[in-house]
Amino acid sequence: MLWLFLHLHVLTVLCDAPLPSRPQSVLVDRWHLTWRPAPGEEDLNFTVYYHSFKRPTDKDEWEVVPACNQTPSLWCDVGFTRAQAEHGCVKLQVQAQTRELISKPSQACSVHGDSCTPEVRLSARPGSLTVHLTKSHSLFQEYAAHATHRIYFGQEGASLQGHIISASSWTVDGLEEGRRYCARVEFTIFNKSVGLPSCVQCELIPERVSSTHAVVVAVVVVLLLVLVVPLTAYVLIFHRGYMKRCLKPPCRISEDLLQPLQPGVPQLVLSPCEEHCSVVSSLLPAEETLDH
Repeated sequence: MLWLFLHLHVLTVLCDAPLPSRPQSVLVDRWHLTWRPAPGEEDLNFTVYYHSFKRPTDKDEWEVVPACNQTPSLWCDVGFTRAQAEHGCVKLQVQAQTRELISKPSQACSVHGDSCTPEVRLSARPGSLTVHLTKSHSLFQEYAAHATHRIYFGQEGASLQGHIISASSWTVDGLEEGRRYCARVEFTIFNKSVGLPSCVQCELIPERVSSTHAVVVAVVVVLLLVLVVPLTAYVLIFHRGYMKRCLKPPCRISEDLLQPLQPGVPQLVLSPCEEHCSVVSSLLPAEETLDH
């Protein structure tokens, strides 16, 4: 009876205790998985799970990464999981655990594009945002039109719930200027997501330049060209001498050279004087000179 009471008491305590928060910033950088606990969470262990893509009809069966099962570390080398799947298409997630309580899983995203992670680039214009994608990847070469992109899109800070399916780059119009919009992209095969998604990227939608402002800028530029160019040409043509004198460095003569010479002081020779030399008409060997 006592054992039953204690067992019920433990179950009541566990049911009333809040679940640990999900791990945050779960990132994969060249198959090195990192994460961090939620603020205020302590004494946690973490378990990493992976799902390998083998066929489009496979079920989502998650397996534990043996090296990262209930570990207190905040990183895990998951390179071996890539060899378990076709094209290296592996999904990863991390759960936090304290005592008998387990958090909800946090999906990992890839910092860099890979054979099974899309290469994503965003470009913003007033009122629109373009998600640049490419068809040059191994999945498209094998599955053709059945290999597409699922693009999650929304304002920064909001949950990216809505998505579209696109085979290549996609542009959305009618966006609010001055706001930041974000996108996350993953590969799909037969409308089933595969591999690691790209990490969320955000761009600021620039504001349009009003027509009045554009006219003012154009007028100012024209006036500068009309005034500055002729003035510069006039100065260069008619006042070159004045400009040279202004740019010429100052020349100072030593005061010693300006003082009169004192008696007994040798005069400084500024140029070599002429020497009087005899001209030798010919040279004879020493023996011939002795004979003579």
